[in-house]
Amino acid sequence: MKIISIANQKGGVGKTTTSINLSASLGYLGASTLLIDLDSQANSTSGVGIKKEKIEKSIYEVLIGKEDILNSIMDTDIDFLDIIPSSINLVGAEIEILGMDGREYILKKILSKINKLYDYVIIDCPPSLGMITLNAFTASDSILIPIQCEYYALEGLGQLINTIKAVKNNFNSSLDIEGVLMTMFDPRINLSKEVINNVKKHFPNKVFHTIISRNVKLAESPSYGKPCILYDSTSNGAVSYLELAKEILDFSKYFNL
Repeated sequence: MKIISIANQKGGVGKTTTSINLSASLGYLGASTLLIDLDSQANSTSGVGIKKEKIEKSIYEVLIGKEDILNSIMDTDIDFLDIIPSSINLVGAEIEILGMDGREYILKKILSKINKLYDYVIIDCPPSLGMITLNAFTASDSILIPIQCEYYALEGLGQLINTIKAVKNNFNSSLDIEGVLMTMFDPRINLSKEVINNVKKHFPNKVFHTIISRNVKLAESPSYGKPCILYDSTSNGAVSYLELAKEILDFSKYFNL
């Protein structure tokens, strides 16, 4: 089981869009996948069609020890994709976790119970670098970083990289960067191409071949509670995330490892 956190504390970079559509694409391709929504806004939860009123047990109850992880897993409309939903209650979990023993390893211990159930676990991290994100990083094998192809793309990224290094040094020595995903690409704008070249200089051999372009269907699909692959499988957005999933599935080939 490989655990990948999707993280960038900078808003509007496509973090949740990537969490939804990458996990859906992995499931669509036959890899058993669990999506964990660690963001209290619960957009990944609604984005795969889970309605708030249907949620009985969320990741909040699991983190604070009130519920077993197996009781919180819900099916989605994609055969090989399950989800552990989020809820607004997760806002309080940051404070509650602070007083727990081994607070940095809570999620890691929880996920060890399902180690043989899935090929991939995709974690949609909150847009901050607090205790919940620290738990995600400590539990993960790697971090996927979405970066938008826009001005100030690298703004604040140093803080994220420093956090990843600190987690690697103190809590999870095997943590790695899965890759950097360029999002919101517009081929008509020269700046988009410049940003990609700049990011490649900062992350040599770590930028995915797949680039996510601006796409109407990607923007529309969450309002229908569907990943793009179910909303419009022929759209550029759906095809791009399928390509990304294939890169993840064949990581060693694409990065010459």
